[in-house]
Amino acid sequence: MVDVAGKAPTHRIARAHGRITMQPATLQVIAQGTAKKGDVLGIARVAAIQAAKKTSDLIPLCHPLALTKVGIEFELDAEAHAVDCIATVETIGRTGVEMEALTAASVGLLTIYDMCKAIDRGMRIEQVGLLEKRGGKSGVWLAEPPST
Repeated sequence: MVDVAGKAPTHRIARAHGRITMQPATLQVIAQGTAKKGDVLGIARVAAIQAAKKTSDLIPLCHPLALTKVGIEFELDAEAHAVDCIATVETIGRTGVEMEALTAASVGLLTIYDMCKAIDRGMRIEQVGLLEKRGGKSGVWLAEPPST
């Protein structure tokens, strides 16, 4: 692992995003809360939070961090037959939380896939990426908006 002992602790924030696309009927099951395995978005939210907390167990060279906040939002996009996951992770520490946010978004989407795979094996997880990071010596970084 990289030595971060010489860095000053600062308030650090990272936001990551991902999307899962699916058949219209699958999105309807999620929206109505009628999946056989239960509340898809509620369980995916808990899985995403757990993933953020366990990132250093999954990614070998990540530092274990004391997270101060993990927020998970899901947005249903009826037109695109998709669910977007936005993970916001915060800490006060010597290293950033980008990996925790990316891991949370990814696991949240994987949980949606797991809970709905019996009705739609063709779901696709896509567009996983960092939206922003704040804090530390490098300050603020924002993703470029997609080109149209």
